[in-house]
Amino acid sequence: MAEKLGIVALESAANAGNIIDSILSGWRNGEHFLIPVQCPRFGTGEAKGIVKESVRDRDLYILVDVCNPSVTYLMDGERNRMSPDDHFQDLKRVIAACNGKAGRITVIMPFLYESRQHRRVLRESLDCAVMLQELVNMGVHEIITFDAHDPRMQSAIPLSGFENVSPSLQFTQALLSEYGDLQIDSKHVMFISPDEGAMDRVVFMATIFGVNVGMFYKRRNYTTIVNGMNPIIAHDFCGESVKGKDCIVVDDMISSGTSIIDVAKQLKERGAKRVFLFATFGLFTNGFEKFDAAFSQGLFDRVFTTNLIHQKTELTQKSWYFSVDMNRYVAAIIDTLNKGESMQELIRPARRMKEMLDLYRKNGENNKQ
Repeated sequence: MAEKLGIVALESAANAGNIIDSILSGWRNGEHFLIPVQCPRFGTGEAKGIVKESVRDRDLYILVDVCNPSVTYLMDGERNRMSPDDHFQDLKRVIAACNGKAGRITVIMPFLYESRQHRRVLRESLDCAVMLQELVNMGVHEIITFDAHDPRMQSAIPLSGFENVSPSLQFTQALLSEYGDLQIDSKHVMFISPDEGAMDRVVFMATIFGVNVGMFYKRRNYTTIVNGMNPIIAHDFCGESVKGKDCIVVDDMISSGTSIIDVAKQLKERGAKRVFLFATFGLFTNGFEKFDAAFSQGLFDRVFTTNLIHQKTELTQKSWYFSVDMNRYVAAIIDTLNKGESMQELIRPARRMKEMLDLYRKNGENNKQ
């Protein structure tokens, strides 16, 4: 029997929280589960968390989008935009306001806070590991994230729940629904990893599709640091010819976009037919001018990212962009966990992807007859 469900959506994830609550309400006889919370600020910018209804013995799911820069607060008479640090602090405030009364707390953090600071190269902090341990020490039972930059971060909390969910099913569904002329075989389609770190997710999707993979590796200047990273000198390609093939580039995020556009450019120079860009998180931290220019030059055909994080209005209006809706999937995750059922097929949806591809191929054969 499912425990009494409660959903908390921080301001950063308020829109998604309302949609997910509506979906769950439709599945559960019209009952609603949202619990209102607030994190008001003092004039200094300091804040506190307030939970406005009882959470005693609730199976509580807290939604937070640490990459939502559209949320602001007043400090010293001026408006400040919320940084990932601010969003994480508000998450901790709400957990603290629950005062240990919730039966179980699960944090759904689609973009894993500080996930790019996941390993130590110099004398530097390991922020992601510290964050995970901090949440567990506050009483969080499980953390749900999507396409973590490095899923090995769960080793920081080996005795606690950590689920890294793949959005591969939704990307597959979006691609097949938008493009009915794909010939899905190794002669016509190829998956591309933009760097070494993306190989796991690329190999998973390529294996389900039954096609080959290629990989770019980044040559960096390790003698200097620019914007927190060693700058990339060049992308070098490993793999068979891409000439005449539809190439699908898969990564966890698009930040400035410089790397993925360079990858697309090199693929087109090598004779790729079409280039599709998949990224779970579309940050677009440097705006859209590069993508507009690259699209007008024919370097790529479509960018697919999810709505797991805040999407700028300008982005959703771009002709080259497709938003992959994940709200129903998040609702299914909450529903499954609340009922105490297995998460296996939601984390790695290989069977459903295979069925979808088989149906697509079958319909393609029928259309030829």
